[in-house]
Amino acid sequence: MSNFWSIFVIVLVVGNILGMVWLLFSTSKGSDVNEAETTGHEWDGIKELNNPLPRWWLWLFVLTIVYAVGYLYFYPGLGSYEGSLGWSQKGEFEQAIVENNARKAEFYAEFKEMDIPVLATSAKAMEAAERLFGNNCSTCHGSGGGGAKGFPNLTDDDWLYNNDPASLVATLTNGRAGVMPNLNLSPSDVTVMAYYVKHLAGDEVSEHVQLEGKKRFATCAACHGQDGTGNKALGAPNLTDNVWLHGSRIADIEKILREGKRGNMPSFKSILSQDEIRLLSAYVLTLSSSEEASAE
Repeated sequence: MSNFWSIFVIVLVVGNILGMVWLLFSTSKGSDVNEAETTGHEWDGIKELNNPLPRWWLWLFVLTIVYAVGYLYFYPGLGSYEGSLGWSQKGEFEQAIVENNARKAEFYAEFKEMDIPVLATSAKAMEAAERLFGNNCSTCHGSGGGGAKGFPNLTDDDWLYNNDPASLVATLTNGRAGVMPNLNLSPSDVTVMAYYVKHLAGDEVSEHVQLEGKKRFATCAACHGQDGTGNKALGAPNLTDNVWLHGSRIADIEKILREGKRGNMPSFKSILSQDEIRLLSAYVLTLSSSEEASAE
């Protein structure tokens, strides 16, 4: 705050308090006032008396002024004056952060030496991890981890990337960026490829679609593999398991083929501590029904 505005605030506050003191005592009346005195206002035989305020009421006002002066002495309120106690809202906030970090460090120290699969068996750790999941992950993946269109289901056996502990920690720490490029196909080729992708997942299609689709799938195989089972190193989905991240309708698949798709899993390294990331990784393992995850 500049000196000008500091002085402006001080003058305004002090002037307001002095004005209240003057107003209070200049309008007060002594106890010798005639109690029968009226203001002169009368209506329907009812007269308005001009009695003074009770003394206790007057001194209550005085106490509020004394309280205000005391508050402004001990706490910030007069421009740049920081108060005799040195208290500030920012300081209290920073102290609360320090205390909270100390409590968290004490809590997570219990789990520091545990491997992630062992963490997944700790009821105390998973209770905390469930809250972390609700605060940070449920917006996209749902409160139970069931996912939504465009957001993976974390409770099934289908994983774009590996679901071993190290991969889960890497995903939460660094995030993931998936890209499905626009292949610049003609409208007819888009339709053929959409049906062929459904065929890979088990749908019956015509022999023409199978032949034409297989030819064009050579481009897709670079990421999804020759057999369409995907590539976890790239995050390329398995097209044969009938699990559809962006919708299973022909129209949904055609849209992806026409426009491409970018997926983004944000990095949490600037939001969560490494201890919290480890707990979340363990919690995701408990959500998955994968035998592989359980074995890990």
